[in-house]
Amino acid sequence: MKSLWIKLSIPAFASMMFMSGCTKDFAEINTNPDALVSVPPNNMLVNILRNTAESYGGDVDGYGTFAGYIVKIQYMDFMAGLIPTNNTYGNRWYNCYYNHTQIKDLLAKTEPNAAGFKNVRTISRVWQNYMWFLLTEGWRDVPYSEALKGMPTDGSIFLAKYDKQEDIYPAVMAELKVIADEMAAGYGTDDVGDFDIIYKGDMEMWQKFCNSLRLRMAMRISGVSASLAKTTIEEIAGDPVKYPLIESNAENCYVHFPGALPYLEPWYNAGIQGKRIDNWGLSDIFIDHMMATKDPRIAAIAQKTNDNTYRGYPNGEKSGPSSLRSISWIGEKYMSDAGGFVPFYKSCETYYILAEAALLGYNVGTTAADAYKKAVTLSMEEHDVAQADIDTYLAGAGAWDGTKERIWWDTWVALFKENAEAWSLYRRTGIPSTNYPSLNSIYGTAHNDQPWRAPYPNSEYQNNKVNVEAAASKVKDFVWGEQMWWDKRTGKY
Repeated sequence: MKSLWIKLSIPAFASMMFMSGCTKDFAEINTNPDALVSVPPNNMLVNILRNTAESYGGDVDGYGTFAGYIVKIQYMDFMAGLIPTNNTYGNRWYNCYYNHTQIKDLLAKTEPNAAGFKNVRTISRVWQNYMWFLLTEGWRDVPYSEALKGMPTDGSIFLAKYDKQEDIYPAVMAELKVIADEMAAGYGTDDVGDFDIIYKGDMEMWQKFCNSLRLRMAMRISGVSASLAKTTIEEIAGDPVKYPLIESNAENCYVHFPGALPYLEPWYNAGIQGKRIDNWGLSDIFIDHMMATKDPRIAAIAQKTNDNTYRGYPNGEKSGPSSLRSISWIGEKYMSDAGGFVPFYKSCETYYILAEAALLGYNVGTTAADAYKKAVTLSMEEHDVAQADIDTYLAGAGAWDGTKERIWWDTWVALFKENAEAWSLYRRTGIPSTNYPSLNSIYGTAHNDQPWRAPYPNSEYQNNKVNVEAAASKVKDFVWGEQMWWDKRTGKY
């Protein structure tokens, strides 16, 4: 028995000594000497911008269908995907709030030396407000004032209330003005450089994006908060030195992708790399409009069919076409470039907005006709349309006729691929007036319009039940019910 105890106890003792040594040296052994203790702010900025581009740039259908651009031609869209999940629309919700946590962390890390990190902080604050804009545009009422306050130092608020869109908009616009005024007073000295995957650290471009975003938001609320819209737009247009805008295609706010695995442009990644290009076609209303107006941008936006024409397909037809190639697929400019781009603001938008503002009687330093012509020209040039064809369009179906509808129809074409913004254009203006929901929607005839919002993610119903249900009390079938604050269309349900 004694011999057996010795045989058993020696390995046990050795094992205890070994474990003791492991425990003693555990932290040292399991610490990578090459790992960063804290992620540098510039690296965090890259991740934030890339994450936004992959999340919103990956939207081929969804918002693209809501805007009237793209339909499914193989696996038909009957709106079943609107039932709350943590995927698709829930991913965008998560990614926006994830970006907010990263920006908050970045700002906290750099606060002790704010002057030394002024540029990266400024870019982050602009993008922080852009994230709030995307959230409220997608879901209307969202956690804002109590969001991101779970830490004891922030109030230990784990279940954030939902703020009204009509409260979020003025708050975001006010913050953007603060940032715009700060940039007008001077930039920082820190070099953001290649960590800024949009403007390569060019702070003048970020100043222009900040003011352009203000311009966009002001026009969005022009029908519900005319005073704030007018004063904001006139302030910006009245002082182009202090409040410069994005005015050329070289200044467009685009994230360009490297074009090599794993960093491929999202539509290319889904359509070409993922071999799903034949899942999607251009909608009937989009192709019909461009064909009727002889819009030369169609050559870049759509591919010709197997019988050498352009043809769209109905949204939510019972089944796909007998030949997938009988429908125009998404154009190669947008689908076939591994190093392509995700757009967040196009220079033509500046002039479409100024044209509408001029029609509203705002003092913007230009006429509606001149601003409209400039906007169309910029959009055409971005699509490599020859000047002669631009002139023909502007003298034909695209001619200025003195109406807001002419501005809105052309803006709709120009915004292709900037799907979230095009969806908002439709919800605010009703253009395209030919837009319609899935023909075979699982909701039957309960709704005669495209969705008014994205569905709140299922995680909110699981983790923030009381607050999300209060926010959704006026919502019907997840995405209809209460329209956006700035959506004053009637006869829609």
